[in-house]
Amino acid sequence: MFTLENKSAVVTGAGSGIGKAVALTFARQQAVVYVVDLNAAAAEQTVAEIEAAGGKAFAQVIDVTNQADVVKSFQEIGKIDILVNSAGISHIGKVENTSEEDFDRVFSVNVKGTYNCLYAAIPLMRNSGGGAILNMASIAAVVGIPDRFAYSMSKGAVYAMTLSTAKDYIKDNIRCNSISPARVHTPFVDGFLAKNYPGQEQEMFEKLSKTQPIGRMGTPDEISKLILYLCSDEASFITGNDYPIDGGFIKLNN
Repeated sequence: MFTLENKSAVVTGAGSGIGKAVALTFARQQAVVYVVDLNAAAAEQTVAEIEAAGGKAFAQVIDVTNQADVVKSFQEIGKIDILVNSAGISHIGKVENTSEEDFDRVFSVNVKGTYNCLYAAIPLMRNSGGGAILNMASIAAVVGIPDRFAYSMSKGAVYAMTLSTAKDYIKDNIRCNSISPARVHTPFVDGFLAKNYPGQEQEMFEKLSKTQPIGRMGTPDEISKLILYLCSDEASFITGNDYPIDGGFIKLNN
């Protein structure tokens, strides 16, 4: 089950964190993985790990905010059976201390970047008979999270784009779903704690972990397993849905 043999998968943001875990998981399931990241060294490192484990992957240095760059690169790839839009950035701040520059930066990567990849991949999927798309939303799309104004906005847009895409291309055999993780222990979390709470990293890590009813953060590998299912043929009856993977955050935090 869950084999991706003979499938080509494009994973954005695959140089680190959840995107990297997805790329590694897909490769283990025999997909040919196109590792998309703006950081060339990070993309090459993911490819190296995949190849060392016997998988097949190619690094693609792409700026997802640049539509021409995305379209050109995707057309060179040619056959895309699976697209995972995992590239994204965060921002800390309420509306009154979110600058226009910060707002535009988050929108450009998280919203326009997802749109650009959809724009480039869907014609290729339609021409080859269909495909599966997974967008990275967040619990922040549906739950109020303190000091995450711009980030929440962007993930709400991703959720809405997921529904619209699923509706528009259902007759083209293109499925589109999203997932909404809560806190996941990625390099971003470690960097955030080091920058904002120097000397208190472990204390704050435990505090953030306990905001989730399950008592800990998720792991990128756990997230990748849900993504694998939703992008596999075993999920062929699923489209137009968002799946929380949140340690009980949305329903049990009361």
